[in-house]
Amino acid sequence: MAARRLIPPPAGSNEPPRIIVRKVMAEAHDGHHGGAWKVAYADFVTAMMAFFLLLWLLGATTEKQRKALADYFAPTLVETRQNSAGSNGLLGGSSLVDKDNYPHRAAQTGTRAMTVPLSAAGGDREGTGDKGSLRADAASAIRAEDQKNFTRLREQLALRLTGDPRFARVRRNIRFVPTRDGLRVDLIDNADYSMFALGTTALNREAAELVDTVARAVAPLGNRITIRGHTDSLAYGDPRLMNNWMLSSGRAEATRRRLALGGVTETRFSRIEGVADREPYVTARPGDPRNRRVSVTLLYRGG
Repeated sequence: MAARRLIPPPAGSNEPPRIIVRKVMAEAHDGHHGGAWKVAYADFVTAMMAFFLLLWLLGATTEKQRKALADYFAPTLVETRQNSAGSNGLLGGSSLVDKDNYPHRAAQTGTRAMTVPLSAAGGDREGTGDKGSLRADAASAIRAEDQKNFTRLREQLALRLTGDPRFARVRRNIRFVPTRDGLRVDLIDNADYSMFALGTTALNREAAELVDTVARAVAPLGNRITIRGHTDSLAYGDPRLMNNWMLSSGRAEATRRRLALGGVTETRFSRIEGVADREPYVTARPGDPRNRRVSVTLLYRGG
C-alpha cells in the first residue's frame, strides 16, 4: 500500500513541490488456518469406516440376516397420539386402558411415538407374544431335532448289529429306551452271556466291540452323555475290599473309557455313576443277571 504526501517548496522558491511516496506493507494475517479441514478429514475417516463395516457385514451374513438388519434399521412410525386420559403438564396423567397397553407414570404425558420394524411378521423365530414363548419354541425345535437324531441312531445301530456276524451273541443285549431326559441305551447281561468278566470291570472282547460300534454312531452327535452302572444283588465276601457300589461305578467308568477311545470327546460326558443293585431291571428278582447292566443316556440339548 503506497501513501503520497506533498512537501511545499521554500517560500519565494519557484521549485515545484516535492512528492514523497511511502510504501506501507500491510501485515499478513493468513498465517493461521482454521480447523475446518480437520472436521472434513474426520468425516471422511468415519465414512470409510462405515463403508468397510458395510462390506464386512455383506460378506459375513446370510440373505436372511441381512434382511433382518435392514428391517431393524428402517423403522416405521405406527402411532403418534396424545394421551387419551389426563393432560400435559404437572397434573398430566394416563389412562389405565390406554390402547397401546403400556404402563405410564404421571410424568410421562404428552405426545408419544412408538416404532416397530417394517417387517411386522417376524420370521422363523417369531414368538406368540406370551412371556418366554420364543424360548419355548426354540427349545421345542431343538428337542424335535434330537428325537429325529435318536431315531436315526437306533436305525443305524440296528442295521450294523444285524449285518455283522461278530454281534450274533450280543445284539440281543442292547436295548433302546426313550426317557424324559433323552435316549437311554442299555447294555444288559443275560443268563447266557455277561458283558464283563465275572466280578470285574473288564469288558469282554465282543462287548468291547459293541461299545466301539455305539461310540462310532454317537460320536457325530453333540448331545451330552451320562453313564450309570448297575449290578445284581449278589454280595461280596468282604465289602470293605470290593462291593457292588465299587463294581457298578467301575463298570460305568470302563464303558466311558471305551466310548472315549471310540471317538466320543471327553467334554460330552456329563455324569458317571454307579448305583449298585438299587435300581434293578427285574424288580421281582434282584439276583437276576439282567439286572447287571450299563446304561448310556444321550441327553436332550438344553434340557
